[in-house]
Amino acid sequence: MSNRAELARAMPAMLRHEGWWNGWYRHFDGEGKMVDAHRVKTWCEFPDAGEWHYIQHNWLEWDDGRTATYEFGGRLEGDNLVWQTDRFSGYGWQTHEDVLMLRLERQDVPDAYYIEMIAIAADGQTRSRTWEWFQHGRPWKWTLCNEEKTG
Repeated sequence: MSNRAELARAMPAMLRHEGWWNGWYRHFDGEGKMVDAHRVKTWCEFPDAGEWHYIQHNWLEWDDGRTATYEFGGRLEGDNLVWQTDRFSGYGWQTHEDVLMLRLERQDVPDAYYIEMIAIAADGQTRSRTWEWFQHGRPWKWTLCNEEKTG
């Protein structure tokens, strides 16, 4: 069975995220103050074969000219997509409502993790992502992402 077919069996909603997405990430502190905002361009791909069942590519750009790029792969283990990168490790699953949930431990921030919820709108062309950050076991900050499919 191909990687794509395995993922379609375990997490069919994941495949709806394939392609190019453009949007914004906005980070808020515990008081609700926006502490960072940047544009993001994301490409989600699902290879038929190879090491990864899912690969995500991100290009981030801030108004002050800073940029960052990231690429990481996830492997299907049972019904979970699993990640292990230099910045985070963890797993994702699909709910009965086709919402994707992720639990990711931060490797680059001491004693921190976040829970991410990703929901695609009924139009299939827009999605929202919400990250609930915890550090030392307590809520720390929130990230809101809104994206539109561009290809």
